[in-house]
Amino acid sequence: MTRKVLLPAGVVLAALLLWPQVAQEEDPARRPFPGSKDLREEVLKQEHERSIKDAERLIELSKELKADLEKNTRHVVSLTTIRKTEEIERLARRIRSRMSR
Repeated sequence: MTRKVLLPAGVVLAALLLWPQVAQEEDPARRPFPGSKDLREEVLKQEHERSIKDAERLIELSKELKADLEKNTRHVVSLTTIRKTEEIERLARRIRSRMSR
C-alpha cells in the first residue's frame, strides 16, 4: 500500500516562493566571478588607451595624406599614399569596434 504525505498549504507555499531565490544563490554558474567587475574595468581602460593611441596615429596619417595630396599636382596617386588610406581605414574600424563593445 502507498502512503500519501500531505503537507500544510503554508509550507508548500513558502517553499514555492523561496525556491527561485535558493536556486539562484546555489547555482555556481550564475554567481559572478570574484573580481570580474574589476577585470572588466581594467580591460575597458586598456581598450580606451589603445583607442587614444590609434586616434593619434590616425591624425598623423591624415596629415601626411593631406600633405601628399597637396604635393601631387597630377591625378596619379602613389602606392604609399594608397597604403596610408588603407591604414587609416583599418585604424578607424578598430576604434569603432572597440567603442561599440
